[in-house]
Amino acid sequence: MHIEPGLVTGAKLAVGYATAVTAGGYTLKLAAETIREKGLASLAVRSLIAAACVFTFFQILPHYPVGVSEVHFILGSTLFLILGAAPAAFGLTAGLLVQGLFFAPFDLPQFGMNITTLLVPLFAVKALADRIIPAHRPYVDLDYGQTLALSTAYQGGVVAWVAFWAFLGQGFGAASVASVATFGSAYMLVVLIEPLTDLAVLAAAKAARGRMPAGLFTPRLHQAA
Repeated sequence: MHIEPGLVTGAKLAVGYATAVTAGGYTLKLAAETIREKGLASLAVRSLIAAACVFTFFQILPHYPVGVSEVHFILGSTLFLILGAAPAAFGLTAGLLVQGLFFAPFDLPQFGMNITTLLVPLFAVKALADRIIPAHRPYVDLDYGQTLALSTAYQGGVVAWVAFWAFLGQGFGAASVASVATFGSAYMLVVLIEPLTDLAVLAAAKAARGRMPAGLFTPRLHQAA
């Protein structure tokens, strides 16, 4: 989902910085809620875990250039279900920043756009989870349909934002539309994999219930709301 260098240039880059600041403000709101719920230490540890996971997803797992961007296994819904929204958001931000600083400095001018592309769909997943998951049901008891809905929301949001940046930078020409369509088609294949990953991780967490340090995971993993 990286926005390729040169796709958006000049003054248009400011749009990405503005959206990233807005996403950052909402992340801080979620962080304050998390601190009230489980404390600062829990937020910090979960954020570090998320950052390590994100760096691994981006730098080590396979990723392929397709159309207007790259296809990555971000596993955004997995991070949300295990760690919570705020730690996942901090982890996505930190993991992407570390990758940019040490391995892909050419991506740094696009950092605002890339982080918006990662965070706003995460917030959509949180809103959807609040709506479709009953308050009495912990995340370890989710079914395939629910995890599919969350994964589709995340991946669909990523595709939508990549399309926005592509059209912002290159316009609505036939080549741009075709490139976005190619990327979107390839990226949605991730939807076939991520729900299965979510269910496998949740099943492992359910089997380990009572033996997992509570502060390392979101309370909703094993508890009702």
